[in-house]
Amino acid sequence: MKTQLTVIKIGGNVIDNSENLHQFLLDFTALPGAKILVHGGGKIATELGHSLGIEAQMIEGRRITDIETLRVVTMVYAGLINKNMVAQLQAKNCNAIGLSGADGNVIKATKRPVKTLTHGTPPGPLAGTVIDYGYVGDLNEHSVSSATLASLIKAGMVPVLCAITHDGHSQLLNTNADTIASAIAVAMSDIYDTQLVYCFEKKGVLKDINNEASVVREIKAEAFAGLKADGTVAGGMIPKLENAFDAIKKGVGAVFIGKADELPELATGLFGTKMLP
Repeated sequence: MKTQLTVIKIGGNVIDNSENLHQFLLDFTALPGAKILVHGGGKIATELGHSLGIEAQMIEGRRITDIETLRVVTMVYAGLINKNMVAQLQAKNCNAIGLSGADGNVIKATKRPVKTLTHGTPPGPLAGTVIDYGYVGDLNEHSVSSATLASLIKAGMVPVLCAITHDGHSQLLNTNADTIASAIAVAMSDIYDTQLVYCFEKKGVLKDINNEASVVREIKAEAFAGLKADGTVAGGMIPKLENAFDAIKKGVGAVFIGKADELPELATGLFGTKMLP
């Protein structure tokens, strides 16, 4: 019987609020069993970039990363946010170790090629648009070193991973944190009984974005296209759900999406939205 592992991704809106982050890290520390934390931090990176005259560009919730933006997100994700979270976890007696994908060669990515967007039938408004995402890393089934992560967990450490990866040829890359969390959960499912939890500021996927009581408790993969088409799922929620369903398809036991301050209940499926095959 495999040991349970919980992979948790925390979003930037929680990281930006020090009180919310403190409570989340307390709840995270209290979670039983093996665990891995993955974090983004888009708002802080956007604000720092703005102060330096570097404006954020987003396409369907994904950041365009030119070389100047890469420098900013590396400083913020792999530096300020990652080490601040690790320091707070250490203060809570959680023996965390902060990592980028380059550390220990734990996540190797490939630079995303220039692509032409094609969406839906009929095509969406961005269909046909040629996009160069810049220094953005894509992952595959061989990207994550599950053996390295497992060895850290076995040594009593809790890996905390940021959204910076590398290509194995000295180039750092910006990779969507939701994608990283999904890829880690999939890779670790060979060793552990894994579940994936996406934490952000909402109670789950909402039918009405302005009504916290309108949580969609379960979503099947076949219903996802309809939710995108009618606007229920939009922006940054699109890659989040894409990664959730990809994880389910590739062997992750359960995927939940919900509010960070409800982590104990979310991680057991009592609250939030659950993804179904």
